[in-house]
Amino acid sequence: MGAAYLAGFASALDKGYDVLVEMDADGSHQPEQLHTLLEALADADVVLGSRWVHGGSVVNWPIHRKALSLGGNVYTRVLLGMPIGDATGGFRAYRASALRAMDLQDVASQGYCFQVDLVWRAVRRGLTVVEVPITFVEREIGDSKMSQGIVGESLRNITAWGARYRLAQVTSLFRREPRWHRLNG
Repeated sequence: MGAAYLAGFASALDKGYDVLVEMDADGSHQPEQLHTLLEALADADVVLGSRWVHGGSVVNWPIHRKALSLGGNVYTRVLLGMPIGDATGGFRAYRASALRAMDLQDVASQGYCFQVDLVWRAVRRGLTVVEVPITFVEREIGDSKMSQGIVGESLRNITAWGARYRLAQVTSLFRREPRWHRLNG
């Protein structure tokens, strides 16, 4: 999945498009909701169609899929410190300038972790990321690509990113000049 998105982004950027949208083609993301993402892009660099913010919803999903998605998003928020309700969703709008700022050439995530990877890059680069509520409908055609391998990749990557991020936070505490020194020195 990641390689396909990257190829699509590269092609669209080469052609000079200003806005790029990603969405599932299996009926899960409703095209009639696209206008809300594009309207929000007026004040943002990246807009996420979110199932897990106020007003967002999921229709016809089994409880284990809801639990996996909600759990993955909570895990992502805690480890990465991102104020994002739905980092794993795939209905998004990007400004071309935002994608260029994300260093896409070194993205290695292939499965659903790709979605987290891109929003993590956007947040770390100080880009404005906005979430708008969407209604996600269980696919009309096709089968889920979710597998133990995809879950494993996400768990490994997010854990590694989170460990580095949290370690850097702790390390920065020890690099700071002690407050008493500034007051007395």
